[in-house]
Amino acid sequence: MKVTIVGAGNVGASCAEYIAIKQIASEVVLLDIKEGYAEGKALDLYQTATTLGFNTKLVGVTNDYTATANSDVVVITSGVPRKPGMTREELIGINAGIVQTVATNLLEHSPDTIIIVVSNPMDTMTYLALKATGLPKNRIIGMGGALDSSRFKTYLSLALQKPSNDIQGMVIGGHGDTTMIPLTRLASYNGSPVSQFLSSAELEKVASDTMVGGATLTKLLGTSAWYAPGASVSYLVASILHDQKRMIPCSVFLEGEYGESDICIGVPCIIGKKGIASVVDVKLNAVEQEKFSKSATAVRTMNEALKDVL
Repeated sequence: MKVTIVGAGNVGASCAEYIAIKQIASEVVLLDIKEGYAEGKALDLYQTATTLGFNTKLVGVTNDYTATANSDVVVITSGVPRKPGMTREELIGINAGIVQTVATNLLEHSPDTIIIVVSNPMDTMTYLALKATGLPKNRIIGMGGALDSSRFKTYLSLALQKPSNDIQGMVIGGHGDTTMIPLTRLASYNGSPVSQFLSSAELEKVASDTMVGGATLTKLLGTSAWYAPGASVSYLVASILHDQKRMIPCSVFLEGEYGESDICIGVPCIIGKKGIASVVDVKLNAVEQEKFSKSATAVRTMNEALKDVL
């Protein structure tokens, strides 16, 4: 099984690291436009194989899409961060061009692949990838919900002072500070609602901390996070390649689910060998549904910047 990761920066390299170490795939190709960069990252990682005990083959290439041929899954992390003075529309325009070009090149050599989009703004880039490639909706997946949910469970763990692996919870909606929706009502600790252990005020703080989770790390690090995003991608890739059928919140194209259509936004999905096996209909209450509708409106507003691209 073969995975290609486009973009050898912090997030892309972390994706490659986790996929290799956990031996999720037999081969990982890391591709970047910067001369020698992907080759260096791949070689450095490959030199840990004997000490860490994995057998995954690692290949780094500079803009050589022939090396990506016959990839089962491709991960697109490439794009530029928003710079001072840059408008949202300018950022989307630049990254849209990158994502569109990358997706086209990848499909030329791997026409049956499943595409995972990590590039920001993630929901909009996922929508672009779907529309630009014309692929069936099950083969285009935005990663954001998996990452947001991991942060949600981490903050619940800290508030509860309990192991994070004993906690279940998910985040739906747009992958943004003001658009994501941590579903505190449905979160649980070993099967019991977390509301039995945390007050309303504590749950509101957990939700608030989750929503600014990415911004918090950017402030601390001076750049975007990479460990948790890389781990979230590897979790998603494993569910696809090994047909695990895990329920993972992902940004996917909706056609009436949750009352929305013609949009890519985060909802719980069953992820298997064909990508999106199904969208799970979690029964939202009135407040949650209203938040989801507002989130969808915000994502659509972001998507309007694609009008000159599509």
